[in-house]
Amino acid sequence: MSEMPNTDPEGVDAVRMTWNVWPRTKVEASKCVIPLAVSIAPIRSHPDIPTLPYAPLRCKTCSAVLNAFSRVDFTAKIWICPFCYQRNQFPHHYAMISETNLPCELYPQYTTVQYALQPNPDPHNPSGAPQLPPVFVFVLDTCMIEEELGFVKSAMKQAIGLLPEHALVGLVTFGTQAQVHELGFSDMSKVYVFRGSKEISKEQVLEQLGLGAAGRRPTAGYPKGLQNGYTNTGVNRFLLPASDCEYTLNLLLDELQTDQWPVQAGHRASRCTGVALSVAAGLLGACLPGTGARIIALVGGPCTEGPGTIVSKDLSEPVRSHKDLDKDAAPYFKKAVKFYDSFAKQLVSQGHVLDLFASALDQVGVAEMKVAVERTGGLVVLAESFGHSVFKDSFKRVFEDGQRSLGLCFNGMLEISCSKDIKIQGVIGPCTSLEKKGPNVADTVIGEGNTTAWKMCGLDSSTCLTVLFDLSSTERSSAPGAANPQLYLQFLTSYQDPEGKTMLRVTTVTRRWVDSAVSPEELVQGFDQETAAVVMARITSLKMEMEDGFDATRWLDRNLIRLCSKFGDYRKDDPSSFTLNPCFSLFPQFMFNLRRSQFVQVFNNSPDETAYFRMLLNRENITNAAVMIQPSLISYSFNSLPQPALLDVASIAADRILLLDSYFSIVIFHGMTIAQWRNMGYQNQPEHQKQTCGCSTLLL
Repeated sequence: MSEMPNTDPEGVDAVRMTWNVWPRTKVEASKCVIPLAVSIAPIRSHPDIPTLPYAPLRCKTCSAVLNAFSRVDFTAKIWICPFCYQRNQFPHHYAMISETNLPCELYPQYTTVQYALQPNPDPHNPSGAPQLPPVFVFVLDTCMIEEELGFVKSAMKQAIGLLPEHALVGLVTFGTQAQVHELGFSDMSKVYVFRGSKEISKEQVLEQLGLGAAGRRPTAGYPKGLQNGYTNTGVNRFLLPASDCEYTLNLLLDELQTDQWPVQAGHRASRCTGVALSVAAGLLGACLPGTGARIIALVGGPCTEGPGTIVSKDLSEPVRSHKDLDKDAAPYFKKAVKFYDSFAKQLVSQGHVLDLFASALDQVGVAEMKVAVERTGGLVVLAESFGHSVFKDSFKRVFEDGQRSLGLCFNGMLEISCSKDIKIQGVIGPCTSLEKKGPNVADTVIGEGNTTAWKMCGLDSSTCLTVLFDLSSTERSSAPGAANPQLYLQFLTSYQDPEGKTMLRVTTVTRRWVDSAVSPEELVQGFDQETAAVVMARITSLKMEMEDGFDATRWLDRNLIRLCSKFGDYRKDDPSSFTLNPCFSLFPQFMFNLRRSQFVQVFNNSPDETAYFRMLLNRENITNAAVMIQPSLISYSFNSLPQPALLDVASIAADRILLLDSYFSIVIFHGMTIAQWRNMGYQNQPEHQKQTCGCSTLLL
């Protein structure tokens, strides 16, 4: 017998919608309570997605790409765009097209295709090999005890060994001051020091490093023109290929000591996190435009010096709490958020990513840095120690290749085309609005809005975005045949893959319009409960951060009541008569768990933890996000296959093992009989090691 079926609800397109049929008018849509929203993982890999070695055909009016839903006149060699109905002529190289000789993008099963785009031909590089290798700048906190620093150095050495040989590496360390290490000068250790108490601009960083317009000088030994993909500005002194500087870096890390600046009794260490990150971003500003780069910040405590400070050095003053933020009693918070907001804009303009690995028993400022991490599509890991497996395993996964690779990509841009009368309100997730106006931009904004294009400096195969839509207020005729019964959405994601190739992923989906007043049952059957619950959780988290005094519990309750009154069956004043269609039966349970979750209830969580939870909620796929809201409980026994169990004490039995998965943690509960078997070592006996139900594995 087999295990539980492992279905893929997102399919090849990696798209899930709150409603899989859409109401025809804005009024009908508002009555549905749950907004029209789409969750998409823009570059999730799938074996059924073809990669095409040529450029896509675009509509000359709306720039949508030729797709499986385009109507084609094979005789006249014309295709009609399903979004704007523009007639487009096929180019000469499509001359052989016919009903029996279709290009891949017109096959009905290929609603998602990927194009390998060729960069502009370079006479110096006729092979077309990527010129711009990825860049990794490590920003290392030295204000920590010797043991913690040892853990970090060990993890960094392992990471550098896993990097591709052509990847460029840089190192910035910081404590009371920030130091940029010149890796290209191997004869002796050479360091540029920046004061930690003073805010520094990109231009000042470049000038002091000798990379500004006035300070640029040829570097001896390098040929003219490009060196490692960069103009000869001296940046090669600080950013070297991993294969060239691995020995130098390992030597430097061996000699690196904890911050030597004296710390007064009863005071925190002087830590200039903001200045160090500014210096790293300024250094990356010397790279050519379009270079994929990541700043990997390894932070062991709160910033207490210079821009980005979150707490004073006096230990008698605790780091801000949720209560302090609510009472506006956190004197450093708004100024730090403002600094990281401008820092995020600088990184986005450069196309670079901030990854944050924070390991400390106290808070380190994740709540303030959230804006920079999220807008650049960075990764975030929160742990108690750099020696903890959460940090060590996560840090290693970032650099691993092969099947375990995260598939980290750079310089992504998402564009959305949609049918007439559909408006885009915004996107919730790791991206930044590019302020590209168009007829499909809605008046109301949710998340990153006022645009039809978004920048994703960093993205990977699991990155997920939530797009919220609205309908135009113009009434459309619902008479049969008066309007196209289908609506279309197209998602264009361009990005640089880990090898430096430029790719374009095109996903085109269609759904039906339905008149909910005439056939409400069709609307009900198209409701996706998991997606709706996750979208409501993401909107709630956003509102809690953006709107002062927002009562999340009351808002969720009111929306649930409206939904039940719209789609439930009941007799007035008779509560026992209430029934809810099976398509909605799980949704109230999701809302119950959401009200009690760490996304809504901040009690017993620090602002850093809350920011961490919300960042992961916004970037994970629907299945993972649903587990964050409502943990899954799987029951294992010798008498049956693994099966879901109710989140209730009634699920406990002596001969069962229960596995609770809340995404952030996993708990395994052994029934009394199973626990006795475990203590007697039954799982080590050969006859029990071949059990297919999984009990033997869980006993271990």
